[in-house]
Amino acid sequence: MIQRREFLVATAGGMTAALAGCTADDEGENAEILDETLTLTTTTSTYDTGLLDEVNAAFEDRYGVAVEAVAQGTGAALETGRSGDSDVVMVHARSLEDEFIRDGYGVNRRDLMFNDFIVVGPEDDPAEIDGMDDVTEAFQAIAETESTFISRGDESGTHTKELAIWDEAGIEPSGEWYREAGSGMGEVLNQANQTPGYTLADRGTFISQQSELDISIRVEGPIERGPDLLANPYGIVAVNPGVHENANYDLAMSYIGFITSREGQEIIEEYTVEGEQLFFPEAVSENPNFQQYVPEDWTPDEE
Repeated sequence: MIQRREFLVATAGGMTAALAGCTADDEGENAEILDETLTLTTTTSTYDTGLLDEVNAAFEDRYGVAVEAVAQGTGAALETGRSGDSDVVMVHARSLEDEFIRDGYGVNRRDLMFNDFIVVGPEDDPAEIDGMDDVTEAFQAIAETESTFISRGDESGTHTKELAIWDEAGIEPSGEWYREAGSGMGEVLNQANQTPGYTLADRGTFISQQSELDISIRVEGPIERGPDLLANPYGIVAVNPGVHENANYDLAMSYIGFITSREGQEIIEEYTVEGEQLFFPEAVSENPNFQQYVPEDWTPDEE
């Protein structure tokens, strides 16, 4: 477990200051492309929080283009990229991103931003997990008490993280208490609220809906001194035009360049809901992390 400030500095410190190509400079000069449409597949968390509305409006204004954002779970967003129906993908499951790149479907990946995951649940807290600093123990308590747990069940980044936590806890969840929704984060939070039950959520989406929910945070992520296992980094990657000729690679790289530029990162940093920052930018750093461009376990001598 690490302190909030240490987590922010440590995570941001390993990111690159290099900007993707084909972007306008940070002095505000417009570089128009005009009359083109970028198809972006992304997670429900970036869409539901309203962040993309801010980022895409600024990009569209600068370049004179349109951005068609399709909100899916991470697995579905990457699958859309595999099929050639997307130009750029913004997701939050590094293992799935690495597979996408290894299979040749993605190129020029960038670290983008981060927040964290949290475990939320009802006020009566039947599993008695409130304030736990070990998320695997919290999941074990939920399973042992057979307290209702609403799973995304949709191969999203959040679902991937949830399964990793169950695996770490040594549990294969099943039974009436474990419900797979097959829905986005916003809908799952609503289901957990109505049931009521527990769920794993990204902090950004929870904050954006918090005023409408009766469930509360029971286990914090690392931004608020919780376990590092709940860290939630986001990446962005262009669809490989060598595989799909219809992919608008130039526009995709313009978008990547913009969102990882100082202007794009400031939009991310300054975006708040109810006075709370939802995402923390990590594309600009004094200490570049060049491993971000390739799968995490890739080595220079790999064929």
